[in-house]
Amino acid sequence: MSLPLRHARALLVAGCLTLALSTTACADPKDPTPTPAASGASVAAGNHTDRVRAQKVDSVAARVPAPVRDRGELRVVTISNGVPPLAFMADDNKTVSGAEIDIAQLVADVLGLRIAVEQSSWENLFLAVKSGKYDAAFSNITVTAQRGQLYDFATYRTDSLAWEVAADSKVTAIQKPADIAGLTVGVGSGSTQEKILLDWVSQVKTAGLPEAKIQYYQSQADYWLALKSGRIQAFFGPHSLSAYHVLVAKETKLVGVYEGTSRGHIGAMTTKGSGLADAIAAALNELIANGKYAEVLKRWGLEHEAVSKSEANLFPSASPSS
Repeated sequence: MSLPLRHARALLVAGCLTLALSTTACADPKDPTPTPAASGASVAAGNHTDRVRAQKVDSVAARVPAPVRDRGELRVVTISNGVPPLAFMADDNKTVSGAEIDIAQLVADVLGLRIAVEQSSWENLFLAVKSGKYDAAFSNITVTAQRGQLYDFATYRTDSLAWEVAADSKVTAIQKPADIAGLTVGVGSGSTQEKILLDWVSQVKTAGLPEAKIQYYQSQADYWLALKSGRIQAFFGPHSLSAYHVLVAKETKLVGVYEGTSRGHIGAMTTKGSGLADAIAAALNELIANGKYAEVLKRWGLEHEAVSKSEANLFPSASPSS
């Protein structure tokens, strides 16, 4: 039975990562954007199920809400069409792998819980957590004040976005709205970056510059194919995904990083008022202290997104998506 097209493309991207085994990541000293370490890229060619593990910490496990503790299982959801290094299908085509799942596994270990991982579309992920179908979402979710009205969060990575263009593109830098004038840009629907981009497009129009257009596709793999074919001239998405793709595919380049007026955070999202976010934050702080957290980030080349402390419900006072 053949795979759905978006999954097949994602697997093709994952397959090309084997090239990274012989690659040494080097950043241009004039380029401020960090690139994933070669050690992080090379893991994609190895055993995705061989995760970093941690020991249960009784004092932290005691903070898990009774319904989850009694069940003995942490039900985790992540996006279904993800690509490396965050969440993607492993070589066995049934195991969800990546940095998001590695971190979720460590959290479950500290909390003394088994982990059960399922996939969902981005649109349904929020409803599934709100309904209680899943305990937590680990899916590169930006913590915003608006989302904080409906969900609780435990932060575990800093959030930065990147502008990616074809390797032979004449675009050399995207730092302000005027830089996208005349371009067709790909962006994920319903994402924080979409709201930023919509504001930029509006500013371009107000300034009387050539129109900037937006196109939407179903997955990162589709965006990268659109870049390669010239259907879009730039892609605005999570820095971690784009930097990893630049390193292993060598078909694109980064021309800018967006961090807003202050660097945001990625968080594990839980049902509002369940108390689970506090337990997850406590588990993450144990993992930061014992070095397991840093080990996972290094494994996937995400050291530049490390946090020094996990905090529950750290909501920005102002947010592009609020």
